[in-house]
Amino acid sequence: MVDADQTFVIVGGGLAGAKAAETLRAEGFSGRVILICDERDHPYERPPLSKGYLLGKEERDSVFVHEPAWYAQNDVELHLGQTVDHIDRAARTVRFGDDGTLVRYDKLLLATGAEPRRLDIPGTDLAGVHHLRRLAHAERLKGVLGALGRDNGHLVIAGAGWIGLEVAAAARTYGAEVTVIEPGPTPLHGVLGPELGNVFAELHREHGVRFHFGVSLTEIIGQDGMVLAARTDDGEEHPAHDVLAAIGAAPRVGLAETAGLEIADRAHGGGVVVDARLRTSDPDIYAAGDVASFPHGLFGTSLRVEHWANALNGGPAAARSMLGQDVRYDRVPYFFTDQYDLGMEYSGWAPPGSYDQVVIRGDAGKREFIAFWVRQGRVLAGMNVNVWDVTEPIQRLISSRAVVDTDALADPHVPLESLA
Repeated sequence: MVDADQTFVIVGGGLAGAKAAETLRAEGFSGRVILICDERDHPYERPPLSKGYLLGKEERDSVFVHEPAWYAQNDVELHLGQTVDHIDRAARTVRFGDDGTLVRYDKLLLATGAEPRRLDIPGTDLAGVHHLRRLAHAERLKGVLGALGRDNGHLVIAGAGWIGLEVAAAARTYGAEVTVIEPGPTPLHGVLGPELGNVFAELHREHGVRFHFGVSLTEIIGQDGMVLAARTDDGEEHPAHDVLAAIGAAPRVGLAETAGLEIADRAHGGGVVVDARLRTSDPDIYAAGDVASFPHGLFGTSLRVEHWANALNGGPAAARSMLGQDVRYDRVPYFFTDQYDLGMEYSGWAPPGSYDQVVIRGDAGKREFIAFWVRQGRVLAGMNVNVWDVTEPIQRLISSRAVVDTDALADPHVPLESLA
């Protein structure tokens, strides 16, 4: 039985941490709730940073999870600009990194998220090299893209993943010249495979983006602290005034690792290992969001999911688990993107090699279709492109593990609801 004398500490002030705090109060927890955020901004959502806010379509205040006054109104002790540098599991305390303050916890949630992977090449210390993970990054990049657009400047993007492509779309919207460097054979190859990666390549080419596949950056060339060009391992030099490193993110597991918690290997995402209730190897410590590697019975493996929906749903699930409720976190992974006039939603998990065919329903050439990744007649994942209100039936198809007729799956006249 949870009582008012207990203290629940949440380390990490992103969407997962903020929604966990909200859920604790919504579920009636009357003890102390302490939310520790290493940024000075109030907890915010990250998708607008590469979408609406970066494009200037959304105001800065729109990114925040709650109004600033919400925290005091709900008796959530919010510590902004504070880091935790140590967990003492025996004493059940966390230590603030700046002044050594110790805070005791009864339950602890790690929602420390992920951080951008860094380019390990010469020139990354130049002023025009950027990453995009935090609100401050987006604010800076927004100004950069505007200036590049006004001056016909060049942006080189390392990486053709979701962040790289969304920033490429924003940059072209501002009028900047864009070159994307990608070691793989297509954009998003590790997520969509070659069959669908080319859809995004063609979309961006139509909008003037230049791609160089099968190569990597080896050096960023500069003078007087400014970027002049980017060199790739095929010997080419690409004009650049700014460079964005968009080569993925790594889970922030350092705090958990030094506390002796179990960490997944890289094949399983490298996050903090949790069970289906989002408990770590210490029964009083939980993890959620980008940092958690959780077992997914539907796919028969452990997953670490970096997308918005995982933080949105994982934070509340962890909060309920901390309260002793019967929780099993097994939601179908979901994410979305907006690039130019293309909107897309993706549900499921189907890395290359896990499926035996891709079934298309609709017209991929017109970019109005649904793609299904299928193994032995079972749908592993589905992606709807400019087709709406189909996420629920797609997720039911995945969750049901039903063997479907692939001809019917491809037929737009057969309701998806009839196939699950």
